[in-house]
Amino acid sequence: MKILAVCLGRPEILPGKKYKTGINKLAIQGPIMVDAEGLVGDAILNRKHHGGVDQAVYIEGSVDLDWWRAELGRDLPYGTFGENLVIEGMESAMLAAGDRLAIGEVLLEVTSARMPCATFAAKMDDPTIVKRYTRAARPGAYTRVIQGGMIEAGQPVEFMPWSGDRVTMREMMATFGRRLSEADRARYLAVPVNYKVRDAITAGEM
Repeated sequence: MKILAVCLGRPEILPGKKYKTGINKLAIQGPIMVDAEGLVGDAILNRKHHGGVDQAVYIEGSVDLDWWRAELGRDLPYGTFGENLVIEGMESAMLAAGDRLAIGEVLLEVTSARMPCATFAAKMDDPTIVKRYTRAARPGAYTRVIQGGMIEAGQPVEFMPWSGDRVTMREMMATFGRRLSEADRARYLAVPVNYKVRDAITAGEM
């Protein structure tokens, strides 16, 4: 696997919205620094729902983006879904919390699935996309930065799977907002999930 694109967001106001968002990301050329908060220079404007150390870098796999191009019947330039990295040969079904991606000196750890929102629908100019994205069960993944450094398109990506019981991105999307069984709660808490997921479980909200 390798990085096909590195994408940065720019602040803008989408049609029908009054707030600025950084969801519109464009592929860049050359190396860029990754620190604990993600790609340096990436626009993250709604810190309540986006960004933070457990959602520092958002990745999409080329397999899923190719599927979406066919499903939607339109071109999807890199960054269209708001992703920071596009990784060649990767599919969301293969990812689970705790999986790690080594890119040169940079080390990322998968924490949670991307959940679509109204801003995503506005960006895609499609009021049905949130439900379609959820039904398709092909979510991108948020990652935390275990070790920062420089990255750029073309770099090889080494995939290091979590060695214990796997909580996949598709499963996380399917159980979002639902009550988990006691066995599933224990399984979720045994992996390095996003702190928001962990807090929801410990608060009895999942």
